[in-house]
Amino acid sequence: MKLKSLILGSVAAAGLSTAGFAADLGVLTSLDVCDSLGISGLTISSSDNCLQITGGVKYELQWGDYNANWNGGTNPAWINAQDGGRNVMDNGSTAGLDNDWRSKVEAWLKFVGTASSDFGPASATIKLKSVQDWQVTDEGARAVGGDATANIAGANGDWIIDEAYVSIGDTTTIMAGKKGSIANFGDDEPFNFLGLFNSDAVDKGVMFANDLPKDGGHVIQVVSDLGNGVVVKAGLENLDSSAQGAFGQQVPTNVANNVVGGWYTGNAAGQNAGTAIGVLEYAGEGITAHVTALAGGILDGIVEDWAVHAGVTGTFDMFKVRAAGAYSANNTNDSYWNVLGSAEATFDMFKIALSGEATGGQANNVAVATQTGIGGSIGATVTEGVSINLGGRWFDEDTAAANTEGYQVAAQLVAAVSETITLTGEVGVYGTNKPAALTQTDFYGAAELAWAPGGGFTSSVKGEVHQNGAYKVTFKAAKEFK
Repeated sequence: MKLKSLILGSVAAAGLSTAGFAADLGVLTSLDVCDSLGISGLTISSSDNCLQITGGVKYELQWGDYNANWNGGTNPAWINAQDGGRNVMDNGSTAGLDNDWRSKVEAWLKFVGTASSDFGPASATIKLKSVQDWQVTDEGARAVGGDATANIAGANGDWIIDEAYVSIGDTTTIMAGKKGSIANFGDDEPFNFLGLFNSDAVDKGVMFANDLPKDGGHVIQVVSDLGNGVVVKAGLENLDSSAQGAFGQQVPTNVANNVVGGWYTGNAAGQNAGTAIGVLEYAGEGITAHVTALAGGILDGIVEDWAVHAGVTGTFDMFKVRAAGAYSANNTNDSYWNVLGSAEATFDMFKIALSGEATGGQANNVAVATQTGIGGSIGATVTEGVSINLGGRWFDEDTAAANTEGYQVAAQLVAAVSETITLTGEVGVYGTNKPAALTQTDFYGAAELAWAPGGGFTSSVKGEVHQNGAYKVTFKAAKEFK
C-alpha cells in the first residue's frame, strides 16, 4: 500500500499543477482492483485492471583452470558437463595459457494485466528476458557459454519476448500464445544427497531421449481443477515448430550398435510441428502423482514421435517413497526408456536414503546398451544448525560389458553459521574400473559460503580443487521481486 500511495500522491501532485494532468487522475484511482482479484506484490491499478510487475536478475562468475576435459576427453560418459556441476574437472593449458572463466547474466521482467470477467479473471502476460553468457577457455577468444545458450535467442544479451499469452478462467483456465509447457515432469528426483549419475544428466530425474516431442512455444492450453486434488490438462504446443526440448536426454555413444551420441536422427522442422499433450495430476492424502503423455509432429497429420512421463511420491510418517518412469519412441523404430526409484526414512536425528535407476532402448530395431545406477546416503543432525551427509553413487554404462563402471563417494558438512549465513564443505572421490588407459581416480574438495540476508537477495562463493590440478571459484548473486 505504501507504493500505491506514493504513486497516487505523485500523480495527484502532478495533476494539481495543471488542469490537463487533472483529467488523467482516473487512471490510478481504484486501489481495490488487485485485492478483489487476489493479486499482491508490485501492482498498478486502474478502475478495472490490475497490472502486476515482477522480475529478477542472476549473475554467475566462474574462474579457474578446469576446462581441458570439461566436455569430453577421456572422462567417462557419466561424468561430463551435463551432470549438474558434479564434474571431474581437468586442468590444461595452451602454450602456457591455462586460465578459464565464464561470466553469465540473466535478467527477466514480467507484466501481467488482469481484469474480471464472467468466466473468471482474464489476463494478458508479457515476459521479457535477456541472457548474456560468455565463456573463455585457456585465455582464448570468448565464446557463448554453457547451458546450450548458443541455441537460445537473445543469448548475446538482446531482450527477447520469452512469453506472450492471454488466459481466462478460474477453476478452468484457457491459455493461448507463447509460453511454457503444461507438461508435468516432477515427482522423479532421487532422495539421496549425491543423486544419481543419469538423473543428473537429464537435469534431475528421468526423461526421454533427445528427440522427444518438443513442448512449449506457441500453445493453446486448457487446465481444469476437478476438485479433491485432481487436475487435468490438455493442450496443443510447439505450434511454431521452434520450441526446444529443455529436458532432452544426452545418450552416450554406443560403437557396437553404431549409435553416436543419441538415439534418433530427428525429423525436419516442419514434420516436428505441433505436439498434443495430456496431463492427469493428483495431490492429497500424502500422495502426489502425475501422468504426462505427448504426441509430436501432429500438424502434418502423422505422429512422428510420442512419449510418456509418470511419477508418484508417497509420504507416510517417517518414510517417503518415489517411483518414476519415462518412455519415448518414434516412427523409425527407435525407442528409449528410463526408470527411477527412491526411498527415504527419517529416524530422530538420522536420515537414510537409497535410490536406483536404469535406462535402455533400441535404435533401428537394434538394442543399445542397458545402463544401471544406484546411490545411497545417510545424514545426521549433529546439533541445531549442523548436519553431516555421507553418500555414494555408482553407474554402469553397459551391463553387458566388463569394466564399464564408475563411482563417486563423498562426505558433506552443512553448518548454519547464523540466520543468514550457511557454510557447506564436501570432500570426495570419483573413480572407474575401466582399462588402465582410461582409469581415473580423482579426489576433490569443495567449500561454499552462502548468504541470504533477506529481501529476496541471495549470494554464494564456492571454491573447488581436484587431485589432477584443476580448480574453480564460483560466485553467484541473485534477486527477484514479486
